[in-house]
Amino acid sequence: MANDNSGSRNQVLVPQAKAALQSMKMEAAQNLGVQVPSDGYYGNVTSRDAGSLGGYITKKLVQIAEQQLSGGGR
Repeated sequence: MANDNSGSRNQVLVPQAKAALQSMKMEAAQNLGVQVPSDGYYGNVTSRDAGSLGGYITKKLVQIAEQQLSGGGR
């Protein structure tokens, strides 16, 4: 289990990726108009907003992977 005090059970398998994922989360929130809690607690974020963030991030990660697999880089 992750030990980052966020209540999440997700583990970051590549520790160096944590900052990039956090940046991607902030970008997603800004693009979707979702308020990011300043204290890092997402328990008050609606399921709809949380799902939108997750979907946006997943879509971006798939795009990045497709570009890398096609040799397009980033």
